Amino acid sequence: MDKIWLIIKREYWTRVRKKSFLLATILAPLGFALLMGVSLWLSTQGAEEKTVAVLDETDLLQTRQGRALKDSPYLKFKLVNSSLETAKKGLDSLKAVGLLHIVAQDTSQLRNLRVDYYSDSELGLISLEFIKNSLSEHVKNIKVKKAGLNETILASFETSVEVSSKTILKPAKDDNSTGSMRIYVATALGAIMMFLIYIVVFIYGNMVMRSVMEEKTNRIVEVIISSVKPFYLMLGKIVGVGAVGITQFLIWAITVPLLYMGIIFVFAPRLSELANQQAATAGDVNINKINAIMAELGSFNYGSIVIFFLLFFIMGYVLYASLFAAVGSAMSDDWGEGQSLTLIVAVPVILGFYIGTAAIQNPNGNLAFFASMFPLFSPIVMPARIVFEPAWWEIALSLLLLLANSVFFVWLSGRIYRVGILLYGKKIGFWEFTKFMFRKE
Repeated sequence: MDKIWLIIKREYWTRVRKKSFLLATILAPLGFALLMGVSLWLSTQGAEEKTVAVLDETDLLQTRQGRALKDSPYLKFKLVNSSLETAKKGLDSLKAVGLLHIVAQDTSQLRNLRVDYYSDSELGLISLEFIKNSLSEHVKNIKVKKAGLNETILASFETSVEVSSKTILKPAKDDNSTGSMRIYVATALGAIMMFLIYIVVFIYGNMVMRSVMEEKTNRIVEVIISSVKPFYLMLGKIVGVGAVGITQFLIWAITVPLLYMGIIFVFAPRLSELANQQAATAGDVNINKINAIMAELGSFNYGSIVIFFLLFFIMGYVLYASLFAAVGSAMSDDWGEGQSLTLIVAVPVILGFYIGTAAIQNPNGNLAFFASMFPLFSPIVMPARIVFEPAWWEIALSLLLLLANSVFFVWLSGRIYRVGILLYGKKIGFWEFTKFMFRKE
């Protein structure tokens, strides 16, 4: 154990002291904070107010009291009465960025309203959608009046459907309805956790593999294994590099929320002001959605989510890191030729990610269930399902199978490692790779 501990300390301290580790650990949260700060700053900067000239050749905009195109906080409309060519030439005098031309057409049986927009530059997707929705609503109101229908009664026919999800097997305390917003939030959280483990497996698994390859290429390993067994050397590398990853994540787990709260505190007054303006001009729909998202974010049991995430993270890392170490030990001096061996490890990880993507969309389907039980996929798939609260026995069984297979793959990788680490000058293919597993001491 003393020798393993020395290997763990060596792997840990040599990596955490590297400039690359320090820069990544510091710059990643700062980069996140900078990106978020710039995004919030841009959102708090009022868009430039634009004026659009409107030439109506159908008289649709004068058929009822009021204006069809109501001004938005950043988009103003100005009706003009002139020919098309004159209106185009008069944009500068009107200080308008463009001309909205409602082409002359038969409006008695109007199905598609033809509208042209003339400008030296594009107006922008949001502004164009605002214009389209305003004109569409206006034409609908004209048709309602011509048909002699009551607008109030017609509006009462429009129904918003909110599907609430309730599970029969949940205790009584969970009888509160779960709106569709919770499903969206759970999907986002599951995708984030799945993506984190997917990235960690590749980054730190490759780190273990490169460490093994470097020591083998430099022949340092020949000196090391003279005093420690190859299996213990491999185990020390896995634990040491894993400790580096956990250290980095703990630092990020502390710094990122602090930076996030600091940025929100700085921009909170301006964001509140913009939210009030938006509620006054466009209704309370968006504000209600934001409030619903924040409420759902606070309704999850983050204690159990974090615990299960760390368990799957640690065991999944150990399983795949041992495989990466075995692949690294079997590679020759030519790293390019040995890259084909990494497919043995990379393919299950990539398949697990794609299956996890499908599992998020149907977390209780057969594919999601069996993939979360299969040890090569479960470290990625099950964390994506945890936020959907699967049955406790499913999580327990998945953890038990993953633990047993992590131990098995560490043992199996150790058998490959002890042979491959001292094999030089030979190109190793897949079949030679498998023979290492059954080679006698």
